[in-house]
Amino acid sequence: MISSPIWLPATLVAGAVQAWRTAVQRRVSHSLSLNGAGLVRYLYGLPFTLALLGGYRLLVPAPLPAIDLSFALFCAAGGLAQIIATNLLISAFRYRNFVVGTAYSKTEAVQGAILSFLLLGESLSPLSWAGIGCGVAGVMLLSTGGRKMGPVDFLRALGQPAAIAGMASGFFFALTAIGIRRATQAVATDDPVLAALIVLAATVPMQTLMQGGWLLWREPAEMRRVFTSWRVSGQVGLLSALGSACWFTGFATAPVALVRIVGQIEVAFTMALGHFYLKEAMRRSEGVGLMLVVAGVILALAGAL
Repeated sequence: MISSPIWLPATLVAGAVQAWRTAVQRRVSHSLSLNGAGLVRYLYGLPFTLALLGGYRLLVPAPLPAIDLSFALFCAAGGLAQIIATNLLISAFRYRNFVVGTAYSKTEAVQGAILSFLLLGESLSPLSWAGIGCGVAGVMLLSTGGRKMGPVDFLRALGQPAAIAGMASGFFFALTAIGIRRATQAVATDDPVLAALIVLAATVPMQTLMQGGWLLWREPAEMRRVFTSWRVSGQVGLLSALGSACWFTGFATAPVALVRIVGQIEVAFTMALGHFYLKEAMRRSEGVGLMLVVAGVILALAGAL
């Protein structure tokens, strides 16, 4: 059920910011280990997250709403799933290029639709399901990286490490969305933006402790490199905080599957960043895949009306 129209602009902004953040984070991953590159998202995002909540409360004064134990559990579960998803996405980048790695992770839309139906009882219209199918077809075309592939070649490609890591990333991002939506529902307020920012401000410190603790235990020398990368990592933190605030607002106000379907527009921003920022070539088939993704977003929106 859609509780506020704010979910649409929030989701579109989230897609744009996330594409930018992922591109910058990929640069960080060249100089840091997998867990180090993942940690910067939370460690450097923490002060910006708290600033967003504080700034919003100054603009919209209100007492902090009540929360319960389920709030903390859903925040922790969603936060852990996001850590795993981010690490898997960075792994996919290391196997293939930026656009292809992101494309595999965007199977999250259909995975999210199925999981949200099973776990939350959320359902979609037939037109929105058609949008999911169109969008998935688009990201699968993008995942070929411009190579001509027959059915056998395509199935073989799905068994490659990049495909497995990308699709697993999508699965855990879908679980993240479900955990965050349940956490926002556990905040006793009618203000979805406040609920989203409270969940974000509670989740990011947990993620910092979880991944930071793991890094100190398994790769203590890497922590110094995390701090010396502050110039680029600070950008990752800022973009991560802004993007997550928008995603969480979307999850607080609309079904998970609908937010994630529209969030596939991130692929368009990803392709632009991959071409202009990372200097990766754009092929004709990627243009066709992009059009399918955009068509899927339009169908999903039409089905939600």
